[in-house]
Amino acid sequence: MLFGKYRYLVVEGPIGTGKTTLARQLAERFQVSLLLEHAEANPFLSKFYQDIRRHALSTQLFFLFQRINQVQDLKQLDLFGQSATVADFFLDKDPLFARLNLSDEEFNLYQQIYHHLQPQAPIPDLVIYLQAPPEVLYERVRRRGIRYEADMSEAYLARLARSYSDFFYHYDHAPLLTVNNEHLNIVEREKDFDLLVARIRDMRGGREFFNLG
Repeated sequence: MLFGKYRYLVVEGPIGTGKTTLARQLAERFQVSLLLEHAEANPFLSKFYQDIRRHALSTQLFFLFQRINQVQDLKQLDLFGQSATVADFFLDKDPLFARLNLSDEEFNLYQQIYHHLQPQAPIPDLVIYLQAPPEVLYERVRRRGIRYEADMSEAYLARLARSYSDFFYHYDHAPLLTVNNEHLNIVEREKDFDLLVARIRDMRGGREFFNLG
């Protein structure tokens, strides 16, 4: 069984890659716990996309405390042998957004807080990194029409995609499966989802790739 092998599986990637969709489908098929990031709960987010520099620190700190509270609960459950979990975020990527959006002074403050909290986060058994070209991400974001994303620019998504690529190029804290999600359609084509599940199940090394072509 997939989640006998992976008790804590994380799906990550830039905005618009479909990480929440994949996490939901994995949780539904295998009847495991689902841990989702609740971006809509951040009261600073819509202002952030209107004026990134002005609202970056408040937005980032809200997300940091929200995420640490969620993964702390997960670590507590794991102590008591609770069911496996699939999540659409993990704490390790939090500094990626901070470095991208904060001034040097703000980032120094953020780092002090992050390094104090980070040891409380559990390490995933597997990270699935979804990637797609920036123009594809932008089109997906436009199509889904979430209000607080209305002011997000294609340039910002391009910077974000590059930051994710750099981050996961160096990431080695857990096994990593990089998935090109440009042509993968797990919502409308069950065969695509089955192929991806098989690829996840057959992971052998610490760093592997899946590309539907």
